[in-house]
Amino acid sequence: MEKEILQAADAPNPEIAIYPVTRAFLPSVAKWPRNGSRSYSWIGHSHGANAQIIRPGDRLNLLIWDSGENSLLTGPDERVASLPDMRVTEAGAIFVPYVGKIQVSGRTPDSARQLVQRQLEDIVPSAQVQLSMVEGRGNSIDLVGGVNSPGNIVMPDQDFSVLAAISAGGGVEPSMENPQVKLVRGHNIYATSISRLYDNPRLDTRLRGGDKVIVEADRRYFLSLGAAGREAQHSFNRDDVSALDALAIIGGVNDSRADPEGILILREYPSSAVQAGTRGPRNTRVVFTLDLTSSDGLFSARNFHIQSGDLVLATESPLTDTRTIIGLVGSAFGVISSASSASGS
Repeated sequence: MEKEILQAADAPNPEIAIYPVTRAFLPSVAKWPRNGSRSYSWIGHSHGANAQIIRPGDRLNLLIWDSGENSLLTGPDERVASLPDMRVTEAGAIFVPYVGKIQVSGRTPDSARQLVQRQLEDIVPSAQVQLSMVEGRGNSIDLVGGVNSPGNIVMPDQDFSVLAAISAGGGVEPSMENPQVKLVRGHNIYATSISRLYDNPRLDTRLRGGDKVIVEADRRYFLSLGAAGREAQHSFNRDDVSALDALAIIGGVNDSRADPEGILILREYPSSAVQAGTRGPRNTRVVFTLDLTSSDGLFSARNFHIQSGDLVLATESPLTDTRTIIGLVGSAFGVISSASSASGS
C-alpha cells in the first residue's frame, strides 16, 4: 500500500523525497534536470545551391574539341580529345596536359568547364570543352538504417535535406515506434524525432557530403508495476509522455485493486542534481504522488512529464484487504451453511 512505500520519508535521515504532483508544484519540477536520456541539439534548415559542387574524390570526364589542323591534343584525323576519369585530388585539382594543375574544387561543373576552357585558349585557341562529373564520397551521404532501402545516396545538389534522403531511402520503416533521426557529422551527433521534422520544415536540415543519417526507434522507456493494467516495460510512443499518457499506455489501473489516490512515480536522479546551487530535488531518490480523485490531480497529471527509466506504480487500495477478508469469511459461512443443511437432511 502507499503508506508502506512512503514510510521511508518519515525517517530521521530519509532515503527518498516525496512530492505531490499539483498545479503549484509543476513550475518548479519543470526546471529540474532532465533524467534518463541524453539530450542532443539539432541544426536548423539552410538553403544551398541547386547545382552540384565539385569536391575532392569526384571524377571528371573532359572532351576537348579542336578544329585546328595542327592540334596539340588531337591526331590528324581527330577532332576531339577525351580525358576520362580524372580524379579530383585531395588538394582539389585535376591535371590537364599542356596546362598543368587546375583548381576545380568548390566550383560547379559548368564553372569548372569554363575555367578549363580559358586555361586552354592560350595553347589551343579554337578548343571547346565539355565536362561531366561522377560524384565521389564527398558528394554523397550514408543512410545507415531505419528505412526501407538503406545505403549510400548521391546528393543531386547542395540543397539535399534529411527528409529528402529518407524519402530516397524508401521512407521510414512503418513498424518503428516514435522514430528518432540521428545525424552524424564528423565527430558530432545531432538528433530529433521524425514527427518534429514533419511538423516544422525549418528543422529539415540541409545535408553535407559525408554525413550519416540514422533512423531508429525511440530508446526511452518506462516501467509499470503494482495494480496496473499491465506490468511491463513500455516504449515512448511520442516525444513527450505525460503521467496520464503513461497510465493509458499501461492499460489504466485495476479497478478492483488499485488506489486512485496512490499512483506513484519513482525516479532516481544523479548526484549532480542535488548539489548545492542546482535547481532540483532534495534527494537522488524521488517519489511523485498522483491523486486521480481530484480535478487538480487529473489536470496536473496531464502536465507532468514522464522521463526515461521512470517506474509508474499503482499501489493497492486499503479496501482490497478488507474485501479479501470479507470474501474469505463469506466463503466460510457458505461452507458452514452447506454443511448444516446436509446434516439436517
